[in-house]
Amino acid sequence: MAVTVRTTPVVERSRQAPELPPWRRVRQNLPHQGLPSAGQAVLDELAKPEISSRIRPGSRVAIGAGSRGIKCLQEVVTALVAGVRQRGAEPFVVPAMGSHGGGTAEGQREVLASYGITEDHVGAPVRASMDTVELGAVLDGVEVFIDRLAYTEADVIVPVARVKPHTDFRSDIESGFHKMLAIGFGKHRGASYVHTFPLERFGEIIKAGGQLVLSKAPVGFGIAIVEDSYEDPAIIEAVPGEAFATREPELLEHAKAWLPRLPFEVCDILLVQELGKNVSGAGMDPNVTGRFPLESIPKPVQLQWVAVLDLTEETHGNACGIGTADLTTRRAVDKIDLAATYTNHVTAQLLPGAKLPLIAETDQEALTIASATLRRRPPGTARIAWIKNTLELLELRLSEPLWEEARGQEGLEPLGEPEPIRFDEAGTLLV
Repeated sequence: MAVTVRTTPVVERSRQAPELPPWRRVRQNLPHQGLPSAGQAVLDELAKPEISSRIRPGSRVAIGAGSRGIKCLQEVVTALVAGVRQRGAEPFVVPAMGSHGGGTAEGQREVLASYGITEDHVGAPVRASMDTVELGAVLDGVEVFIDRLAYTEADVIVPVARVKPHTDFRSDIESGFHKMLAIGFGKHRGASYVHTFPLERFGEIIKAGGQLVLSKAPVGFGIAIVEDSYEDPAIIEAVPGEAFATREPELLEHAKAWLPRLPFEVCDILLVQELGKNVSGAGMDPNVTGRFPLESIPKPVQLQWVAVLDLTEETHGNACGIGTADLTTRRAVDKIDLAATYTNHVTAQLLPGAKLPLIAETDQEALTIASATLRRRPPGTARIAWIKNTLELLELRLSEPLWEEARGQEGLEPLGEPEPIRFDEAGTLLV
């Protein structure tokens, strides 16, 4: 995306550029709960009598896959396809991602392909369509839709969902089976409609919408994935459709307990190397940054400035959530696909998240601007942190002033001596 702006540095003042403190690499040592094999876990779950009995020879099975960057997604879907075929059924994969992928069938197919979900890789065709069927309404007239291919051409529907705290609201059911059924399978039409309601109601809406889908569509079971602090699958469980309402809240509690967080409560400047839909539905997870759309949600950390330096390759230009940052770089802005970004935010009716932050020409300029605009910080004392993204929080960099405040955190260890914050000749941060 081309944006024409000034060519002279923003920080061109009588005073010198602010002094930056040294920083150091640190690691968070968190409990590892990962399973030895995600694929084998799926096959073991399919062998349970209450699950295997739902896959009959000759039946057509629609496997719903979403747009989240789940590390084991390809392995899980591949094993699920193999297990379904072993029982004589015919599987196919459908994108269950609401309006993501630019709100087009081809865009959603491309999103799945970027995760290795193609017929060549998983052994089943990927059938993408934006056509939907209206199933009815819940609560005070909330209409619920479902993917036409899954509803009319499958005997069994199997959502593959990561259970995780949502980025926008709080409830006993957040991201997981119910949300995928009520919004993901609803495609652009269903997602757009649900998002016309206030965020404060999302918990009850996705719960009621998901239950309506369960009552009207042939949802046999779902594959739940709960990740540990290392993004590895800690729980992979086949849950019967009728047990979604009771089991999903229990799985959510595990996900909350294992969600990695920043090892400090206050920070002046957070540098986020990359933002993307494969990292979080919000681009950057507010469960990490505290930049929630609802002020009523308690913030896990207080950040004065957040600077996004780049976009992930896997986000395909969708810069959803970049408006929650305060600064970004020309490198990131030049990669933005406005159509995909705006489609996402218009659908979600969260327009502020699509706004462009202040655009710095380089990483160095972004940090200089952020440091120069801190209030009442003596030279060289800025509390600065760098993370790759909001999913990968095990290794990060902390400036010495921030390290001195955080060093007492359990499991936090230094990975070397402090060193200057360095940039290459083009102003790109060296980490």
